Amino acid sequence: MTTQPATQTMPNSEQRSALIVDDEPGHRMLVRAVLEDAGWRVTDAPSGEAALALLDRAQPHVALVDMKMGGMDGITLMRELHARIPALPVVLLTAFGSVGAAVEAMKQGAFDYLTKPADNDELTAVLEKSYEYRKLLEENARLRSQLQGGATEALVGASPGMVRVRELIEQAGPSEATVLILGESGTGKELVADGLHRASQRARKPLIKVNCAALPADLLESELFGYVKGAFTGAVKDKPGRFQLASGGTLFLDEIGDMPMTLQAKLLRALQEKIVEPLGAVKAVETDVRILAATNRDLRADVASGRFREDLFYRLAVLEIQIPPLRERTGDLPVLAGHLLRKLGVKNHKEIRAIAPACVEALTRYTWPGNVRELENVLERALILSRSDTLGPELLPPQISGLAGGGCAPGDPQAGGVDISAGLPGAMEDAEREALRLALDASGGHREKTADALGISRRTLQYKLKKYGLTRR
Repeated sequence: MTTQPATQTMPNSEQRSALIVDDEPGHRMLVRAVLEDAGWRVTDAPSGEAALALLDRAQPHVALVDMKMGGMDGITLMRELHARIPALPVVLLTAFGSVGAAVEAMKQGAFDYLTKPADNDELTAVLEKSYEYRKLLEENARLRSQLQGGATEALVGASPGMVRVRELIEQAGPSEATVLILGESGTGKELVADGLHRASQRARKPLIKVNCAALPADLLESELFGYVKGAFTGAVKDKPGRFQLASGGTLFLDEIGDMPMTLQAKLLRALQEKIVEPLGAVKAVETDVRILAATNRDLRADVASGRFREDLFYRLAVLEIQIPPLRERTGDLPVLAGHLLRKLGVKNHKEIRAIAPACVEALTRYTWPGNVRELENVLERALILSRSDTLGPELLPPQISGLAGGGCAPGDPQAGGVDISAGLPGAMEDAEREALRLALDASGGHREKTADALGISRRTLQYKLKKYGLTRR
């Protein structure tokens, strides 16, 4: 078996990636050679079990699977692959006499089939077609995300660190990769998890969140894995765990660094074997969830000191997203403050139209130990106390207002203040217009297909087409 080295990034979108699973070494080598000559990045495995073991590292765009293998057969493997990567096209290899079974398999989710030995041109053509199908699914997910508000809209800022965070969300979102989100308290780790879920193929399924630091070990175990009736005193009926509640969707484990060691072993097994054992149960339950985890701790240091399992760390950190603290991106403060004040104004039924220059100066000079969460609390207090539509430094807490300079007219954006009355940038509407146009082009102008692809109703589509002048097509 030949495998590719582990990586913490998504495969290059320009280099197609294929997984070949076949227990005949000669045929496997032949197919590998043909695809590599055609520019594919190839990972191969001699069995279904071996393929699943290297799936996280391979991150294939398509899979070519032999139907008849020792151990796990091709149909079973296809189901396992789809449970882990729902958008993965699977092409089946079958002997000539088993074509009927392959056709039946297509009804169960196979993208296509080829008879062995496959013609080289037909092989590359079918895999190219399956790759384009995968790209179409991911593009539709991206367009749906744009029309539903965007996966990264709430992550405001143009600093290099925040641009990188948004790029990683857009790259990793459509994958099934486990992501470890790192950052100080209050930086927005939960927003990153929300963005990853919205950008994924699981966006229409639940996003279930668990704070691992908020519960003692025994309660956290029952919350994660559930229990059956009679498992302990007071267990009067079965209770599904968060793994089961998140079935088909995403499970976000916040403050994972505070999980007790005893539970870390059970979580590792759930990740590796895709099963959980409810307390008191005699039979394990299969799971289909994508795991996202977050922590403000230095997990590498915790691994070195024995406070966190090394094998669990590497299982969680397939890809890491580091969120910069607010003190390292003070240039984002004016636009971030404006965004938060618009949101808080809606919540509190009160409008702020501008931030005074001295107020902006005070906000940017403060070091924000509590990060964005602290900024939001400070702004909400100021908004509630404000008697005008301009936020001045006198409304800030003393430790912040004392950092303000003077000399500029309150509320004058040209003098260093911020005008927030215009709402969100027009770029959001531009993105929505472009998403509609691309979806219409992809469907050949067919409106029902366009609405289905974008996951919106026909009425909503009609409204948006009229809004952007796209009705005449």
